[in-house]
Amino acid sequence: MGTHEPTRGTMTALNDTTTSTARSVASTRTFPASVGLMRRSLVNITRLPSAFLPSVLMPIFQAIAFSGTFFAITQIPGFPTDRSINWFLPLGVVMGAGFAGIGIGFSTIRDLEGGFYDRLRLTPTPRMSLVTGPLLAALARAALVTTIVFIVGTLFGARLTHGPLGLIPLYAAALGIAAIGTGWGLGLAFIFRDMRAAAIMQLTFFLVIFLTEAQTPLFIMQGWLENVARFNPFNSVIRLSRLGYVDPPISWDNTWSGLLTIAVFTLLMLLFARRGLTRLSDV
Repeated sequence: MGTHEPTRGTMTALNDTTTSTARSVASTRTFPASVGLMRRSLVNITRLPSAFLPSVLMPIFQAIAFSGTFFAITQIPGFPTDRSINWFLPLGVVMGAGFAGIGIGFSTIRDLEGGFYDRLRLTPTPRMSLVTGPLLAALARAALVTTIVFIVGTLFGARLTHGPLGLIPLYAAALGIAAIGTGWGLGLAFIFRDMRAAAIMQLTFFLVIFLTEAQTPLFIMQGWLENVARFNPFNSVIRLSRLGYVDPPISWDNTWSGLLTIAVFTLLMLLFARRGLTRLSDV
């Protein structure tokens, strides 16, 4: 006597409180887990530098080789800069940032094949951290690559035409491409779970980037390449990366399309990665 069974309303309130608390705990654990995965990825740069160095050396080689080989491109009437390195340096940055992103996919494939990823999936952390952690690592890698390529390019004669403000679109394009590459790389890694995905990552990235104004301005292109580049949404990202190195001033009219492309494709690719992770968990 004197004891009372909990009413249905009380039980509902307790269940709601428990669910809310669980969600709160999960959300607070997502960020620390993501940071931990980011740190692991960055530490792997020193442990396995061969997996990271190409994303630094390749854009430097491209910028120097292309600007030297095609130095006369600046003589074309209407060309937006008088320095060939100004035209090719942003392309090198975008390529390096993209490989910093899809390089995360390579690392994920190695973890999947070695069985380490199964251990990650068994940890009591939110599944979303398995996407956001690699994303943070890719952004950090892309920022490092962009800084190194910018310094080397400056030593070889590249000059910002609008002062330090020109670095903003350069870094925005680089980080955006890194985020897109991360989502694409993770999604393919979760689907194929072996090195077949690596070939697709690289091939699609090269196609998307080089079918733009990567090497020559749109107004001197001809034939099918002009039509493809004109409608390729990533052409606006290439243009965004070059805003600080060419003559047209930086304005909202010159930046909004590139930023919109980055936002839309980042969302789509991260959703693609999240869906791939869900399918992987169901296997």
